[in-house]
Amino acid sequence: MKKAIFEKAGQMKIADVDRPTIEKSDDVIIKVVRTCVCGSDLWNFRGINSVEKDSENSGHEAIGIVEEVGEDITTVKPGDFVIAPFTHGCGYCAACRAGFDGSCQSHSDNFSSGVQAQYIRFQHGQWALVKVPGKPSDYSEGMLKSLLTLADVMATGYHAARVANVSAGDTVVVMGDGAVGLCAIIAAKMRGAKKIISTSRHADRQALAKEFGATDNVAERGDEAVQKIMELTNGAGADAVLECVGTEQSTDTAMKVGRPGAIVGRVGLPHTSKMDMTAPFYNNTIVGGGPASVTTYDKDVLLKAVLDGDINPGKVFTKSFDLDQIQEAYEAMDKREAIKSYIIMDGFERD
Repeated sequence: MKKAIFEKAGQMKIADVDRPTIEKSDDVIIKVVRTCVCGSDLWNFRGINSVEKDSENSGHEAIGIVEEVGEDITTVKPGDFVIAPFTHGCGYCAACRAGFDGSCQSHSDNFSSGVQAQYIRFQHGQWALVKVPGKPSDYSEGMLKSLLTLADVMATGYHAARVANVSAGDTVVVMGDGAVGLCAIIAAKMRGAKKIISTSRHADRQALAKEFGATDNVAERGDEAVQKIMELTNGAGADAVLECVGTEQSTDTAMKVGRPGAIVGRVGLPHTSKMDMTAPFYNNTIVGGGPASVTTYDKDVLLKAVLDGDINPGKVFTKSFDLDQIQEAYEAMDKREAIKSYIIMDGFERD
C-alpha cells in the first residue's frame, strides 16, 4: 500500500509498505477515505523538531471504512464509516469519565501517527472510534471535509473553549489563525460568546474567521497586540483566551490579554520550555488545556452539529490533493498557500 513518510526535513515521499494487520485484540484496520496535513506536522517538516531519515509521518487525522476488527471489538464492524480521532481514550478510566480522554490513563500509546496512508491500524478502537451514519458516498465533499475536522481540529478548537469555560455573553480572544484557531472561533460562538477577537494577519483567514463568528480582528503582535486587545475590551481584558499556536509569543500574549480571573485554554502544542508565571499569579489567571477530548466532544455535540448543518468547519480545507501529491500538500501549508491541505485517497474520488 501507499504511505507518506518523512524522507528528511522539508521532503516527503510515498513509500510502498505492507498493509497493517491486527496485532492486538482491540485493534481496528481502517481503509482511509480522507486524510490531511495538520499544522503540527509542519514542526517536523520545517526541521524544528528532529526528524530521522525515512521516518513515519506525524499525520493523525482520518475518516475511513472499517476493514477488519480484533476479537475484543464489538462497537464497530467491517463496512462501518468512522471518524478516527487522533486520541485513543478507553472510556472508563478517571480521565475519560471526567471528559479528558485526550489524557487517557489506560493507554500509553493513545495518539495516532502515520495516517497519511491507504490503510491504518487504529489501536484501542472499542470506545474511541466514532461511527458516522451511512457510508461516505452518502455525503457531499463539503460534508466529508467537516467530518474529517472531527478527527482533530474542530474537537481541539472546542477543547480550548471548553477548558476556558467560554459561556454566554463572554468576550473571547483566539490566538492563532490556523485550522485549530478558526475552529476555536466556531466553538466560542457555539458556547455563546458575544465578542470574539481573532488574531490573523492574512486576508483570507480574517474573512473565514469573520464567517465563523469573529467580531473583531487584531493583526498586530507582541505589545502592540496586547494594547489593541485591551482597547477592544475597554481596558478590562477578555473573559477567556484560546491559545491555539504554542509559540512563546502567542503564549505570552495570551497570558496578558485576559481580565483578572480569566481562563486561558491552551491547545497549541507548547514549543517554549518555560514560562514566568509571576504576572499570571498576581492576575489570578487560570491556565488549562492539553490534548483534546476528541471522542467525547464528537459523540456529545460535534457530530450532530455537523450532520445538522449547524457548523461547517470543513471550510478550513482550502486546497485538495491526492496522496501522491503529499509533498505539494505540505508545501502549500508551509507557504501559507492553504489553511489546511485535504488529501483524497485513491478509489474514493468524486466527480
